[in-house]
Amino acid sequence: MSAPLEVEPGASSAQPDAILEGVGKIEGRSLWQISWMRLKRDKVAIGGGVVVLILILVAIFAPLLCKLVGVTPNDFHQDLVDPSRQVPLGRFGGISWDHPLGVEPLNGRDIFARIVYGARISLLIAFLATLLSVVIGVVMGIVAGYFGGWVDSLISRLMDIFLAFPLVLFALALVGAVPDTLLGLTGDALRVGLIVFIIGFFSWPYIGRIIRGQTLSLREREFVDAARSLGARRPYILFTELLPNLIAPILVYATLLIPTNVLFEAGLSYLGVGVRPPTASWGDMLSIAAKWYAVDPWYMISPGLAIFITVLAFNLFGDGLRDALDPRSR
Repeated sequence: MSAPLEVEPGASSAQPDAILEGVGKIEGRSLWQISWMRLKRDKVAIGGGVVVLILILVAIFAPLLCKLVGVTPNDFHQDLVDPSRQVPLGRFGGISWDHPLGVEPLNGRDIFARIVYGARISLLIAFLATLLSVVIGVVMGIVAGYFGGWVDSLISRLMDIFLAFPLVLFALALVGAVPDTLLGLTGDALRVGLIVFIIGFFSWPYIGRIIRGQTLSLREREFVDAARSLGARRPYILFTELLPNLIAPILVYATLLIPTNVLFEAGLSYLGVGVRPPTASWGDMLSIAAKWYAVDPWYMISPGLAIFITVLAFNLFGDGLRDALDPRSR
């Protein structure tokens, strides 16, 4: 038999205040706070987010920026163009203090103003088309994943049909067949609405498949079973229990879908089915620049660089956001 340990009186009754003396108050952090801490550590993602924010501000305050610089997007400056060669006078496409990015060949319109105003069209169409895709895709995906059975089979086959649709050819045909006035819309408003519908309505299956897969795993979780046992109805379970747990993949995919839509809008404008001239568009500027690159290559650099920076910034921010919200995806 071992001898009992000798314990000093009062040693076993240590006070919590004495043990934790000098330790500050410990606060719990939510999942969003933890994700924000991870995102702040990713300097590349933060840099992409800052560029995205700058692009959004440039698009919103385009008229003010052009007024401060003293340029306009549609005014001709024939005096800045060589009358014989129809190219800008001076070096590097006519860059000067009055025209920071030079002027266009043939008509002398200011490139800086058209780049800034082109950001409004590209970002507006990209954001609206992404919003439409996300709304349709989330609703269809969550319904298919939760109900299963014939509902899931029907929506999945519908996704396959939309994914097999020749979207570019359909856009070319539809834009050419639509009249100049439709549902009270005319001009640029009609073109923007039509492009948003084409991109957003036919792109929802991509996010729909992601949300369906996430819903299939979430519908078997304990909190969903608890909601069913308490008599919760299906709409409540779908949009109160399941949807909040799908916010992270929705945000990540939406962030990565926006640059894809920017490229798609630029492609449609390059093919001549985007917004109509003289409204500025990056794709339309590239289309015009392709005809002048041999004698004025600088005109192609500005819109191409604008598209490149926009797509890169959104992709970097989206990748960082994905890693912050789901570290296991690294």
